Amino acid sequence: MIYSFGREPQMRILLIGMLALTASATAHAQTFDPRYPVCQHNYRWGGEDYDCSFTSLAQCAASASGLSAICVNNPYAANASVGPVRRPARPRRSY
Repeated sequence: MIYSFGREPQMRILLIGMLALTASATAHAQTFDPRYPVCQHNYRWGGEDYDCSFTSLAQCAASASGLSAICVNNPYAANASVGPVRRPARPRRSY
């Protein structure tokens, strides 16, 4: 005799699947740390990730040396909307 459980097990499987997807999506939601202006984009076997814990490109470059990684500006840094700093023009000397 075949016993039918109806739709209840299918709904449980669907609910568990939706919860698993939600949990994995929220775990990777914050990729860029807005407190640091420079991120290291790491390329690894099986995937890639960002490490946003650098205060300068030179610091990031020293950390990325010898790795399969590049340094990028953090688009979500706290001061990302501020443009590049311009130096005042040097006064001209008159001879």
